[in-house]
Amino acid sequence: MTSKTATLSLALLLAACGAGEDIAQNHPETETHGDEGVVTLTPQQIDTAAIELTQPTIGGSGGAIALPATIEGDPQGTRVVSAAIGGRVVTLTRNLGEDVRRGETLAVIESREAAALNADVEAAAARAELARSNLKREEALFARGYRPEREVQVARAAAKEAEVALRQARQQVAAAGIRSGSLNRIVITAPIGGQVIGRSAVLGQTVAADAELFRLANLSQLSVTLSLQPGDAGRVRPGMTIEVDAAGRRQAARITFVSPVLDAETRQVPVIAMLDNRAGRWRVGETVSARVMLPSDGDGAIRIPSTAVQTVEGRTVVFVRTPSGFRATPVALGRQDGGSVVVTSGLTGREQIAAANSFTLKSALGASEAGHED
Repeated sequence: MTSKTATLSLALLLAACGAGEDIAQNHPETETHGDEGVVTLTPQQIDTAAIELTQPTIGGSGGAIALPATIEGDPQGTRVVSAAIGGRVVTLTRNLGEDVRRGETLAVIESREAAALNADVEAAAARAELARSNLKREEALFARGYRPEREVQVARAAAKEAEVALRQARQQVAAAGIRSGSLNRIVITAPIGGQVIGRSAVLGQTVAADAELFRLANLSQLSVTLSLQPGDAGRVRPGMTIEVDAAGRRQAARITFVSPVLDAETRQVPVIAMLDNRAGRWRVGETVSARVMLPSDGDGAIRIPSTAVQTVEGRTVVFVRTPSGFRATPVALGRQDGGSVVVTSGLTGREQIAAANSFTLKSALGASEAGHED
């Protein structure tokens, strides 16, 4: 790199962009030669060029891993609603997108099988009543010495069997969703509160047992699914935070699952984070950007923003602030964590460096070098 000082070069560059007209007028068209890789600027010129100043971090944050992700429904908050027995749909109370509370009626199905189940309950109830009456009579006769104890034991067993049969018949009616007083109708109710996101049932349709009628989802909490490289996944744990970003929206989510095995197809590690959606800002199926915020590894490494790194004449440099401007300081880099990179040599961590818009300083050096060669 030849000796160059880029006072005028940067001013002309800013003037060409329409942002530094005053700067260009305040500096005559001369170029001074000083230290190697130095760009001379006043604080006013730095502000005009919108050069962001920052300081390297030592240890502290471990950076972030940026990658695409997908919004999905919470598997525990989604339910498929079906009828336990077949029949004809005679009532529908909810449509797509409508809210529903747990236990509310979604549909009513008219079914011959429901009538048969109710008949079984009535028959079982009659047999149980008869068995109880017979047991009571046998016990009274036994007390008077007119019946042997064996007859009482037989009557007691019969009464118990009848009670079991009645209880089983009632449980079958309850499992089918048959409401008391409706001999041939099944009431389909919502197992959870949420929103109707799918409806297959049509009024008047004959449906089979276990056929899907509705699909409900509680969308107050969604999951964010992403895939990490095995090396990155080793640094991620449940409970860590990710930032979800899409179309002007940004929100934090918390990691709940890091798979212990690789996906068979992608050979990556599936990760799931839970996202609060009570405000309804996110939609299932949406593609978003995610940044996994990594904790400090305690290694004392020096980290700088990736925007601070530039390449000048084949060398990796960072522009370090000096009393008169900036100096292009060669550095060696290590691993990159999202928007930051580790500096293995060249900085002490106490410097003030140019981050955003540091490419303007690189352009100034290039222009200065071209003018010097001419």
